[in-house]
Amino acid sequence: MNGPLQLNGEELVACVGCGLCLPHCPTYRVTGLEIASPRGRIAAMRSVEAGIAPIDRPFIEAMQECVQCRGCDAACPSGVPFGHLIQDTRAAINDIPGATQQRWLRALEWCGYRVILTHHRVLVALSWVLLGAQRMHLVPRRFALPPLNAAALRTKLNAPIGGNPDAWLFTGCVMDAWQRPTHAAALQVLRATGASVSVPMSGGDCCGALHDHSGRRQDAQRLARRVIAAMPGDAPIVVDSAGCGAALKEYGRLLGTTEAAVFAARVRDFAEYVVERGVPRTRPSATKIVIQDPCHLRHVQKAHLPVRALLQASYALSETDDDGLCCGAGGAYSLLQPTLSHGIAERKAVALRAAGADHDNTIVCSANPGCAMQLQQAGFVVRHPAELLAEVLCESNALESDRKRSE
Repeated sequence: MNGPLQLNGEELVACVGCGLCLPHCPTYRVTGLEIASPRGRIAAMRSVEAGIAPIDRPFIEAMQECVQCRGCDAACPSGVPFGHLIQDTRAAINDIPGATQQRWLRALEWCGYRVILTHHRVLVALSWVLLGAQRMHLVPRRFALPPLNAAALRTKLNAPIGGNPDAWLFTGCVMDAWQRPTHAAALQVLRATGASVSVPMSGGDCCGALHDHSGRRQDAQRLARRVIAAMPGDAPIVVDSAGCGAALKEYGRLLGTTEAAVFAARVRDFAEYVVERGVPRTRPSATKIVIQDPCHLRHVQKAHLPVRALLQASYALSETDDDGLCCGAGGAYSLLQPTLSHGIAERKAVALRAAGADHDNTIVCSANPGCAMQLQQAGFVVRHPAELLAEVLCESNALESDRKRSE
């Protein structure tokens, strides 16, 4: 089709309107509105492309209110790539002057996307300011930000930059600033598998996922090229953030080049890579774990099962019965759509509690920083798979050392 959205015609007409996506759509579950479902949004896209309907405020709001969890992609029997359609639609809307937010909000977004996320030193400096604001209780809880730690911000990762490693650990932007201990735990586990690990060279600090989700396609492409250049060679690229991993695995589509497709094929989720190399032996823990599958790990990467294989020898695992329904984090979604995000999170909280997450000695396991922040705000204790495995690995090593000393 050659309409104003410039969508792929074959992808757009693939939807037969069966409605099997509806139970898997978090915004439809919260609102009950057809326009808040994948089927309804696709119908609206078709009308705009055909020139029947304009790109007006209701249309733009319907597209912006999608959390982009991609649950409909996984559920659709016709294989409709709704995730591609919504990203392309947002990119088209973003290119229309004045079509989105008020001017001051666009300026604020420009600062966040073009200055803070893409310049890591700026992000870290602002994180120190945020830490001070948190200590003075000036940061509202509704922002779902993690409690920052001065020691973590101050301590650099103990890993070489560049070189010719067995694997690269992609550190990203927000996660490296706010959740660096998770990277440290991932490094510990990766080295326990016998792998030599490096972190990216200059330019490999933002994958562009948030930019692509918001429709800033050119910014996302620019960042993708930087990331590819920052991790040369053919070594696997290990990612301990589900959202970043999904973005890197889709670089082939984003850039449309052979180089990008080859790079994307090198990307592995943290659990995926460790299971492939062989999970280090550990002793069982008394802690119980409720698994929360990040949407981009389950629906896009389809790499959620390795998380279970990673932890099953060390922890008693419990599953939710909601078929991986979204938690409502969605990158910046919780800030931009707080009402919908809260409604989605409430449903996820019910499923987690039913699986035992409120019981003593039970932890929620999530492999995505945004999900972790969202669920922590809901009152759950949340840990990353890398942290959980590193913890029992340390305990096992300590016990083994004690045994050898006693012999």
